[in-house]
Amino acid sequence: MAYAAGMDDARLEGFVAAHRRLFVLTGAGCSTASGIPDYRDEQGAWKRTPPVTYQAFVGEVATRQRYWARSLLGWPRVAAARPNAAHRALAALEQQGRCELLLTQNVDGLHQAAGSTSVIDLHGRLDGVVCLACGATTSRARLQLRLQRANPGWASLEAGAAPDGDADLEGRDFSLFQVPACERCEGLLKPDVVFFGENVPRARVDRAMAHLGRADAMLVVGSSLMVYSGLRFVHAAIRLGLPVAAVGLGRTRADDVLQFRVAAHCGEALAFLLDDAERPPVTPSAVAG
Repeated sequence: MAYAAGMDDARLEGFVAAHRRLFVLTGAGCSTASGIPDYRDEQGAWKRTPPVTYQAFVGEVATRQRYWARSLLGWPRVAAARPNAAHRALAALEQQGRCELLLTQNVDGLHQAAGSTSVIDLHGRLDGVVCLACGATTSRARLQLRLQRANPGWASLEAGAAPDGDADLEGRDFSLFQVPACERCEGLLKPDVVFFGENVPRARVDRAMAHLGRADAMLVVGSSLMVYSGLRFVHAAIRLGLPVAAVGLGRTRADDVLQFRVAAHCGEALAFLLDDAERPPVTPSAVAG
């Protein structure tokens, strides 16, 4: 059944209007309309092989070679991505003075590109690279040039799009792929993001929780909440007595505690926050809530 304006729209618009200090948590479903794939299907199951773990990345040369070879082809898609209607709608919410904080699980920087300023990147940013030895940081764009120079010909290979700057590049021998080291100390370079198996920095979590304590409601946009790093904020909101609503096509791990969930594309569901000229066309394949 096609998604159309109706009761769920009115309920969501009423929820937003009734709360002046919204704590917004966003996930991958917020960025799919910008051409960045997500990891999970509408039931919350993996669509593909789960992403590399921190332990494998730091412990295995072959894993790092495979990761950076695929990233060499996947990063340009993230670098070229532009905010969509969902990002713009949430930026408009902040401009109206009704967003206590936007906490995003995404690593693409598209909320900031859309104009949001009160943002915490829970899992870091893919446009940065950090040395695990000396802590030096550099831009992912700079590393891209170093990867290309060290591995001529790789950038022209065909690869499928994958989440978070990854690429589907199967059947290749990665053993000769050259991974640049830190220019300062020759240490191990890692994207400045939180990998699976790695903890979100405690100070970052505490800062977000402080904002949650000042909010009067929580809105989840485009997240299945299958990862505990995001789900913990829903649990904390419930403990504080805050109402929680969600927007997104798939089920969430918190469906049993939500006030309601609107099953729709994020940009369409939040279109009421935008001027008419900025509103996206309704997608006929969206599922009704």
